[in-house]
Amino acid sequence: MSKFRLQSVVFVLTAFLLGCNEFMVVGVISDIAKSYQASLSTVGFLVTSFAIIYAICTPLITTLTGKFDRFKVLMVLMLIFLIGNTLTAVAPNLFWLFVSRIVTAAVAGTIISLILVFVSMIAPIEKRAMLVASTFAGFSIATIVGVPVGTAISNAFSWRDSFALISVLTVIICGFLYWLVPRNSRQENASLGNQVQLFRDRRIVLGVIVMVTLMSAEYTFYTYIRPIITTVLGFSTTNLTWLLGLVGVTFILGNMCAGVIANRFGITKLTIISSTVLICLLLMNAMFHVAWLGILLLCVICFVLGMPGSILQVMFLNIADREYPEAMNLASSLNPICTNIGVSIGSLTASISINFVQINQIGYVGAIYALVAVFGSFYLIKASAK
Repeated sequence: MSKFRLQSVVFVLTAFLLGCNEFMVVGVISDIAKSYQASLSTVGFLVTSFAIIYAICTPLITTLTGKFDRFKVLMVLMLIFLIGNTLTAVAPNLFWLFVSRIVTAAVAGTIISLILVFVSMIAPIEKRAMLVASTFAGFSIATIVGVPVGTAISNAFSWRDSFALISVLTVIICGFLYWLVPRNSRQENASLGNQVQLFRDRRIVLGVIVMVTLMSAEYTFYTYIRPIITTVLGFSTTNLTWLLGLVGVTFILGNMCAGVIANRFGITKLTIISSTVLICLLLMNAMFHVAWLGILLLCVICFVLGMPGSILQVMFLNIADREYPEAMNLASSLNPICTNIGVSIGSLTASISINFVQINQIGYVGAIYALVAVFGSFYLIKASAK
């Protein structure tokens, strides 16, 4: 196996590891609540707090560490991640569990952003889009493979063993990163002022708007994906696991297709993608009356929503590489930042809206965000053509 291919595999595995750490909590919340004799709502705040800390700390840490050698920063952050995740596995009470999640959330976004910087460094320009898409696919796979595996380990042994396994894998991955990551990658003149000038670029701002609104649109319905499948569409709980897997696989396929689209068309298909999301959301109420049509629609919309993240991240990296090299670290962190902001907004919107609309009508709420994404995509493509 060539060094480039081995580096690519390790970068994807690192993203997978980070995804498992973030999303595994979802599958073991009940077990955590039981072990600490706490309410589900209290333990459920672990998910919300993780997303908030992630979104706040990622740009701060990414920017503040920009003037240091990237390899050294990555290894230090991986060590902090290891400590935080291990603390999760051994947390004696709920307070220390929250502390451990704050620690891992604070560094996880910067780690993935650094991985994307190294992707842009090692990959030839014609392979960059595919490698970025593959890296994000590793993160997506964690939501489909990592969560069920973690839940199975929790059921067979303990939820603590799920996180202990992540710590073991982190040590192994750290060894490969130490061996394979390029050295001497200091970012020159990467002061806070130099990095934030990235947001003076209209294309970056429009790209952020499109990313956040599409993620918000997704999580207005994905927050309630379980009751949608079981209550609205009427499938049994025994079918839930493989149906969730099917929906998840379509998201990964969309993510992989994004690499091809980014290579051939750049961002020029974003308006079509956003419009397709809008149409699918508007069709939800009607198609949810027939169970298999509802599942088909969920698969289609998740396939389409798997595309824009990688396409936009490649655009962020390319703009920074050509015009704002001192802001490369910040550019690489925009996708995870926007994702977590979108997740927070979409989930909050869904939680509020469900008090006023029926769950089968939740697509209309998400359509508002998708409409903003359509206009944002149109103006982004127009701005990039100049």
